[in-house]
Amino acid sequence: MNRLTADPMLSDPKAQTILESAWQAFSAYGFRKTSMDDIARGAGMSRPAVYLHFRNKEAIFTALVEAYYRQAREDIRAALEGEGSLADRVARAFAAHGGATMEAMMSSAHGLELFEAGVSVAPEAIEAGEAALAGAYAEWLQKRDLPEAVGTAAEVAQVFCAALKGIKHTAPDYPTYRMRVSQLAALMARALEGPK
Repeated sequence: MNRLTADPMLSDPKAQTILESAWQAFSAYGFRKTSMDDIARGAGMSRPAVYLHFRNKEAIFTALVEAYYRQAREDIRAALEGEGSLADRVARAFAAHGGATMEAMMSSAHGLELFEAGVSVAPEAIEAGEAALAGAYAEWLQKRDLPEAVGTAAEVAQVFCAALKGIKHTAPDYPTYRMRVSQLAALMARALEGPK
């Protein structure tokens, strides 16, 4: 199973299979046109078997959103605590913020619909996930001596997340998204280094 849907919080391999199938169906057909039958067929299961794990496709989509945020938080922490220069670590963390999910969504013909579905179907999961990502940045920033002009660790973490969200919503395609995320990482790392 790919890292997009693999979720260590789900110990049930059948639930993992359902999530993988759902992601493939949502990418191929969009959220609205994907049916529980599509998901069940892709998972090699009956529809009643899928319902034993998830009550509806909204619950499946929410589980995918939660899995994305758990993986992104883990990847951000690993990038920030890893080896390399400050600029390299921030660049890896910002790339991990979107991760494989961002590439998949921006490459799908149904990417915009999937973004919109997240807002309408899983707003609580998104809010909690965004807070968790900001928390990962803030925890790391609290260990650093920040230049006075940039604000507190929590404030800088919120700026990181807001800027990355802005790039996500304005980039016309994935290559542009990646370029802008790289530029933002370089700017933020430079700001964190303070005056020379």
